[in-house]
Amino acid sequence: MELHVRQSKKIQGQIEVPGDKSISHRAVMLGSLSHGITEVKNFLMGADCLSTIECFKAMGTEFEQTGETSLLVKGMGLKGLNEPRDVLNVGNSGTTIRLMMGILAGQPFFSSVTGDDSIRTRPMARVAAPLKEMGAVIDGRKGGNLAPITVRGGNLKPIEFVSTVASAQVKSAVMLAGLYTSGVTTIKEPERSRDHTERMLTYLGAQINVYESTVQVSGGAELIGKPIEVPGDISSAAFFMVAAAILPGSSIRINRVGLNPTRTGIIDVLLDMGADLRITNEREVNGEPIGDIIVKGGSKLKGVVIEGSLIPRLIDEIPIIAVAAARAEGETIIRDAAELKVKETNRIATVAGELNKMGVEITQTEDGMIITGGSALKGTFCESHGDHRVAMTAAIAGLAAAGETVVSNAGCVNVSFPGFSNLLSKLVV
Repeated sequence: MELHVRQSKKIQGQIEVPGDKSISHRAVMLGSLSHGITEVKNFLMGADCLSTIECFKAMGTEFEQTGETSLLVKGMGLKGLNEPRDVLNVGNSGTTIRLMMGILAGQPFFSSVTGDDSIRTRPMARVAAPLKEMGAVIDGRKGGNLAPITVRGGNLKPIEFVSTVASAQVKSAVMLAGLYTSGVTTIKEPERSRDHTERMLTYLGAQINVYESTVQVSGGAELIGKPIEVPGDISSAAFFMVAAAILPGSSIRINRVGLNPTRTGIIDVLLDMGADLRITNEREVNGEPIGDIIVKGGSKLKGVVIEGSLIPRLIDEIPIIAVAAARAEGETIIRDAAELKVKETNRIATVAGELNKMGVEITQTEDGMIITGGSALKGTFCESHGDHRVAMTAAIAGLAAAGETVVSNAGCVNVSFPGFSNLLSKLVV
């Protein structure tokens, strides 16, 4: 599939974006571990989340789709999963494999997990190491660092784990394993990572304590299924926020967006850059803050420095932030973002490479990039590299580029944003 984008004057409209990918994954997983039925609304029916459903179906969880974006998860409790008869396949989903490893570590059975070519290159030792310390037997390629990964779980003990990276996937895996211990598991991070797992576990009845960047999980608490309304994904909203900010005359309202403070770094950066952005109608659903985001184009953007504790709050939005930086006055420096190298692609390299083609002055660094704004963009042929965020980043850049931009292999956008191209075409004026 190719995505064709022409230079546009502005975007305009009122939209909702698909449900949050991170929260959709967790609704399936924690709903499966709960007693009773978890009714999930605004579920992201994207490829990654569907992979999570298939993995838990293979372990006995029953699902019923009740609408286009709604489903029932028929939970069996913490100890209700069954040994899968075949290898569990997570497709392209790093969240699925890493969080599920934590759950599998607590099961009294054997399992094997794999994924696509990308997943089989992504590091798993950072998750496997603390789970092994808890008592799980885990192995895989390259000394247990690469999938396929095998897990023989059960008889876990609580640990105090000090993580060297601020990673919600690592933290969540250890937290989920901690549910299967008879004590308190403690996880300390260098910076606080996104906290959807803590919020949903608390909502469903787990005993969770949070102290700044430290989380404690008490094992043994039973989870009870409850209705979950998934907020719109701020990572998906970010593409249209930036599109409006870089195109003068634009005006867009994005309703029901998740405003979890561990995810709103994109808002902070756009405000620092000088974008005309405001939030209205703030409220809370099942432990998650949401609201409506309004962005208007026309303000002059300026370069900023993005680093430190801000990085975990916008790690997935850095590709599209690079587009905002390209249209800003001055230099934008992104540091402390080496985690980008172990996403679906090495996003430092792929984002820099594709935006370079369009005329952006962008330099790769060991842990980020330096972008000099102000260059005129030109339409060109871009490659997604099979990475949904790279594909959508190139498409939004194309709105501000002279001529036509063609993004190849763009079907990967369905991982997180089914209907992206249709929605974009409706907003372009």
